[in-house]
Amino acid sequence: MGFDIAIDGPAGAGKSTIAKGIAKRMGFIYVDTGALYRAVGLYMLDKGIPTDDRDKVSAALPEITVDIEYENEEQQVLLLGKNVTPYLRTQEVGEAASVTSAYPEVRDKLLDLQRTLAEKYDVVMDGRDIGTVVLPDADLKIYLTADSRVRAKRRFDELKAKGGDPDFFEVLKEVEERDYRDSHRETAPLKQADDAVLLDSSRMSVEEVLCTIEGLIREKRA
Repeated sequence: MGFDIAIDGPAGAGKSTIAKGIAKRMGFIYVDTGALYRAVGLYMLDKGIPTDDRDKVSAALPEITVDIEYENEEQQVLLLGKNVTPYLRTQEVGEAASVTSAYPEVRDKLLDLQRTLAEKYDVVMDGRDIGTVVLPDADLKIYLTADSRVRAKRRFDELKAKGGDPDFFEVLKEVEERDYRDSHRETAPLKQADDAVLLDSSRMSVEEVLCTIEGLIREKRA
């Protein structure tokens, strides 16, 4: 059995950055669960399957295989055997993943893969229901959040850096809509696990968050 760390929280809270940082410092494997759901969303978009049609999405799931491999300590997501990692971070794929990940059939398909990784390795896993559903017995649970305007600004800056011309208030609206959708979905809604440590990164640097979590890990392992 590995030592498992679950990091949950809303979009834009910095979960992936923190999870990757902790994994590197502690020698753990980082599992980006959101990328797995994005792969499913990408498949639906590529096939022209309406993501808001649960029946059609569910019917397509048996056709899909999603796997993970590691290259230079970086997670690579394979969809039908093809590395699709470079295509997963677009806004369109993110929105598709947010919709399809609400379906129980999609979550069930990816659950076994996530749990198998956690059984075999020391992992840091981030998502929205890791501590509540995927790894309810995780050794350490973190709920990482930040003010919605702070998270929207981070996303805005990220899009600008990629050469885009985003509108801040449109980005803020998308963040708030996604928060509502993720926290109100019927299956595995976004929420803080009862035994999770709450970390609000609104006024914390990445280094401060990493040091805080490192301290928590040492306490658990002592």
